[in-house]
Amino acid sequence: MFSLLFLFAISLQTNAQQFFDSVDYRGAFAPAPQAMWTQGWVNWDPQNTAYAAPTDFITSDISVNTTWTTGKVYLLQGPIFVTNNAELTIQPGVVVLGEKAANGAGLFVTRGAKLNAVGTSTQPIVFSSDQAVGQRNIGDWGGVILMGNAHVNQAGGTAYVEGFANTANTQYGGGATPNDADNSGSIEYVRIEFGGYIYQPNKEINGLTFGGVGSGTTIDHVQVSFTNDDAFEWFGGAVNARHLVSYRNLDDDFDTDFGYNGNVQFGLVVRDPNIADNPSVSTSEGFESDNDASGSSASPFTAAIFSNITLIGPYRGNTANTIASGFRRGARIRRNSKLNVFNSIFMDFQRGIHIDGSACEANALAGDIHFMNNIVAGCTTGKVCEVNAGSTFDIWSWFGASSNDSLASTTGILISPYNFLTPDYRPDTLGMAHAGASFTDSLFTGKMLEYALGVEEFNRKGECKLFPNPTSDYLNIVNTTGIKSIAVYSVTGQLIFAQENIQSGAQYRLNVATYNTGVYFLELKDSKSAQYVKWIKE
Repeated sequence: MFSLLFLFAISLQTNAQQFFDSVDYRGAFAPAPQAMWTQGWVNWDPQNTAYAAPTDFITSDISVNTTWTTGKVYLLQGPIFVTNNAELTIQPGVVVLGEKAANGAGLFVTRGAKLNAVGTSTQPIVFSSDQAVGQRNIGDWGGVILMGNAHVNQAGGTAYVEGFANTANTQYGGGATPNDADNSGSIEYVRIEFGGYIYQPNKEINGLTFGGVGSGTTIDHVQVSFTNDDAFEWFGGAVNARHLVSYRNLDDDFDTDFGYNGNVQFGLVVRDPNIADNPSVSTSEGFESDNDASGSSASPFTAAIFSNITLIGPYRGNTANTIASGFRRGARIRRNSKLNVFNSIFMDFQRGIHIDGSACEANALAGDIHFMNNIVAGCTTGKVCEVNAGSTFDIWSWFGASSNDSLASTTGILISPYNFLTPDYRPDTLGMAHAGASFTDSLFTGKMLEYALGVEEFNRKGECKLFPNPTSDYLNIVNTTGIKSIAVYSVTGQLIFAQENIQSGAQYRLNVATYNTGVYFLELKDSKSAQYVKWIKE
C-alpha cells in the first residue's frame, strides 16, 4: 500500500510572462516572524571572510562544456571568455577568485554560451578578490558579464562591452532578429564581491552586467558587494530577476539602459556613507535609468518594472550625518526612460525621485512612467521629489496622485536597518510598510503568478512519504528515489528553504523547529518535474 499524498498544484511561474508575486507589504521583506530571504547565503562582512587558496588556475578561454566542482577554488588570471556556445557549470559552494595582479580578471559569457552557476542557500557560489582578509578593495578584479541575443535599442540592434575592443566576444544583442526569450543560463545563490576593475578611464565593469540578456535566463538570489561601479546594470534585454542585494557599492545600484524591459521583484540596496562615486565623473543613485546615452526615442524604450525594493541610503537615520559628496538620489529617471517602480521603500537619500529632463517629464505626464505605492522617507527637507531648474512639471501632484507616501523621518519603518553586520530589514511592527502594496496597475496584467488551489492526488509506486504531518520540530521525508532537490515555500509562494543534491533513496530530515506555525508546501523536484506537498507546522 502506498500513501496518498495530497499535492497542491502550485504554478510558481507557469509561463515567461507570469512573474510577480502579489504581496501586501511594501519593500523587499515580509513582516516578522517570516525570516528574511537573505538568511544563510548573504555575507554582510566579505572583507573579513577567509577563502581557501586556489586549487585550479584559469588562464584561457572556455570553448567546450566545462564544470567547476564543489570543494575547489578557481583563480581567474585574466579576462576569461566562455565562447563557442559552451556551457560553464559551477557547482554549489565553489569559490572563484579574481587575481588582482592580472589585467582585469573577469568572467565574460558570450552570446550563445551559458553560465549555470546554481548554488544553494547553504552553499552559495562566491566570486571575490584573491587578496587576503583586510586587504580587499573595490576594483580588485572585473566582474561577471552575460551577453545575449535579446533586443538592444542601439544601431543595428547590437552593442559592445565598455572598455574592450569591439569583437565578436564583446558584442551583445540579437541584431535585426533579436530573441527576447534567449537563455544565457542560471545564476542562483551567488555572491559577487570587490569587482569593478577599470579597463579604461571611467569604464569600469559592474558587479553583474547584462548585455541583451533574454528572459530564458534565470537570475535569483544574487548579492553584489563593494564594486567599483554599479552593482547591477542592464543594457537592453528582457531578463527577469528576483532577490537581488546591492551592498555598499560605489556608483548606482540598479542601472537600466538601452531599452531594458524585464521585471525585477524583491531587491535590497544598502549604501555606505563613505563609499560613493566622484561627482565630477558620476553621481551615485539607487536607480539610474536612461533610454540611451543621448536620450533618443530609440525603440524599444527602457521600461522595466521593479517592485518590492528596499533602499537604505547613506544618511542612515539622520540627515545631519556626513556622507560622501557623490551621493544624490533614490531614483534618477532621465534621458527619455520609461522606468516603473512599485511597492518600494526609499530611505535616507539626499533626494527621493528625480524626473530629470523634459522628455521624462512628458513620459510621466503621459502615464509612461509609473512610480506608485512607494514610501520615500528621511530625505533632505523638501527633496522628496525633484525636477530640473526652470521646469513647470508639478512633480508633487504627480507623486501624490499615485498612492506614494513621504515621511520626514525613517523611524518606525523597518525593524533595524542601520546595523551593517546584523541588520533586520523587515517592516516594523506598527510601521506603514506592513501594507500598502498593490498590483492592480495595468502594467501587471498577465504578469502575476497564479496559484491554483485545486488539490490533486498522487498514488504512484515509490512516492515519497512525509511524517509526522502536522509536525512541531522535524519533518521526515522517506524514499527520495529520483528526487534531485527539495524546497519549502510559504502559502504565498515565498521561498523559505532550499536544498540541492538530495541523496537518492535516503530519508531526509528537515528541522522546522524555528518555523512559524502555519501551512507550508514542500517542493520535490526530479529531473523532469516538480510536485508540491502540503504540510503544517504546529
